[in-house]
Amino acid sequence: MIIAQLTVVPVGTGTPSLSKFVAGFEKELKRMGFEPRLSAMSTVIEADSIEKILAAVKRLHEMVFENGALRALTQISIDERRDKEGSINQKIRSVESKM
Repeated sequence: MIIAQLTVVPVGTGTPSLSKFVAGFEKELKRMGFEPRLSAMSTVIEADSIEKILAAVKRLHEMVFENGALRALTQISIDERRDKEGSINQKIRSVESKM
């Protein structure tokens, strides 16, 4: 499983608020078949292929312009392990078990 953390920031919207955009991103990710995990600063998704992850990144990046922004700043971190299976929940449980 590939895990990715996404942050997409629209610039040039006329307002400092991003919640409308973030809500749209979350809805679109769900429509695309993801179960996004929203945090205060980013969204985490998982998929079984890098192509699915990159398609989601591309889609969210394009949504910024479709919704009137003049600039998009997109950050992505990808965690892909090939030695064993993992998931968002598994990573969280692993840390919590050590606390």
